[in-house]
Amino acid sequence: MSRLALAALALALAGCATAGPAAPPPRDYYGTLEPMAGDAVYFVVTDRFVNGDPNNDQREQGGPDPATRSFDRPVAGAPAGESDNIGYLGGDFKGLLDNAGYIREMGFGAVWLTPIVDNPDQAFTGGEAVTWGGAFQDRGKTGYHGYWGVDFFRLDEHLPSPGLDFAALTAGLKRHGLKTVLDIVANHGSPSFTMPQDQPKYGEIYRDGVLVADHQNLPPERLDPEREPLHRLFRNQKDLVQLSNLDDTNPALLDYFVDAYSQWLDQGADALRIDTIRHVPMPFWRSFAARMRAKRPGLFMFGEAFDYKAENIAPFTWAENGAVSVLDFPLKERMAQVFGRARADYARLDQRLYLQGGPYANPYELMTFYDNHDMARLDANDEGFIDANNWLFTARGIPVIYYGSETGFQRGRAEHAGNRNYYGQARVDAGAAHPIHAALKRIAQVRRDSPALQRGLQSNLLLQGDRAAFYRVYQHGGTAQIALVLLNKGDAPADFAIAERLQAGTWRAALGGGETAIGEGGTLRARVPAHGVEVYLLDAPVRDAGLAAALDRAMARARRR
Repeated sequence: MSRLALAALALALAGCATAGPAAPPPRDYYGTLEPMAGDAVYFVVTDRFVNGDPNNDQREQGGPDPATRSFDRPVAGAPAGESDNIGYLGGDFKGLLDNAGYIREMGFGAVWLTPIVDNPDQAFTGGEAVTWGGAFQDRGKTGYHGYWGVDFFRLDEHLPSPGLDFAALTAGLKRHGLKTVLDIVANHGSPSFTMPQDQPKYGEIYRDGVLVADHQNLPPERLDPEREPLHRLFRNQKDLVQLSNLDDTNPALLDYFVDAYSQWLDQGADALRIDTIRHVPMPFWRSFAARMRAKRPGLFMFGEAFDYKAENIAPFTWAENGAVSVLDFPLKERMAQVFGRARADYARLDQRLYLQGGPYANPYELMTFYDNHDMARLDANDEGFIDANNWLFTARGIPVIYYGSETGFQRGRAEHAGNRNYYGQARVDAGAAHPIHAALKRIAQVRRDSPALQRGLQSNLLLQGDRAAFYRVYQHGGTAQIALVLLNKGDAPADFAIAERLQAGTWRAALGGGETAIGEGGTLRARVPAHGVEVYLLDAPVRDAGLAAALDRAMARARRR
């Protein structure tokens, strides 16, 4: 019988071991009961991961004109030895599914992939030309990333292979123990104006091949939604660069997206990531969430609101606004300081956890990360990445790792400077030998096997300098586990002596192995190596009075009512 099962049995027997009134059930202690919290997420820009099927590359798409061809478009002006590309490079469903085992073996339980819907077939000729290291520039760029949707009911032709459509992909990922997180967009379509000549699909929206909207290469202020039916899904004000600005007040737009994304849920998507959520008002998301969950009860969704102020992004998580979780940008900002080249104090993270009385509906359901496709990758040495992952997979929240970060790929690079470069099968195959990958795999697998690290309350003991120590506690439904996390991001071994709220019992070291017996009032002493982590686990219900009191306070204050 497993240790967790024995703990559950002990809980059950405790209630009926003696005569007299039944003992009260043990108190519940948890940060979240959300099933998705059990699954760390690996995020891929599908076109840039692995080209598993060269037959779907569409290398001739866009024609011979250098201004419109769509495959392999290097960004000019790159320094010697550097590169970036704004054309398609061949990554597809087969490349992802071929490497599902690689992702699962690292300890992940879900894959987040960029939008799968049909995008334009040519490079964009309007806007400002893309330059090395530039931002908000789109001329010469293609829809390789998937965010320039044209027909939200159809797969982009660069992704599937014979016998491998989206439904087959999600089924294949599930066979490897991986959920599918689908990236969705509702605030914009493709670039829609400033083209020298109107290009096919740009500024157009289709429903399964039928044209329903067309920007007609007109600037937003020249649209006439009142008189022109093809303009009625657009606002006549500019929002993001040349992207069409969709009109969320039109009920037909809500219907369109509910129907489109319901189709992909029916084909096996498990959760949704919402792009640019802050560009659409709350009433839209409240209605969208309600209708999607009517079709899929309990559907987990999280949004991207690129803002480092918690009070600005927290309202999306509130029940009255749709109960959509968010990517934890405020914590990400501090992680870059603590684990990047500056190597700031761990205390910088404490200020962004919001464990008690914070603005979020539930901080334990936030998606935690340190880099992604829209910002510079983490600028750190190997040890910085290792330290960041040790934190990410033990602290509160649901961890997200951007493809390639397991090997420090393109570290410090922003968009149009290498951030989204092609990874490829050779790098995947070599990944297991990389020190970042090896350390990530160790701590990710500890989290995968620990209910306390996945869903437990966090109670901090120490966040100072290069050291951190905290408890994660989960006690619910017959499962009880206490985890004591010790982190050292320093260059020398660090000694810990933990006595505060330390429960007596036999603690096992999840990484170093072995057991440590602690008596009443005892102290757990441990030496954590440089840039190391240890997690001590006690599979037992909470009995220590000090720990119970701290957890009672945390349960009362962790969630916004």
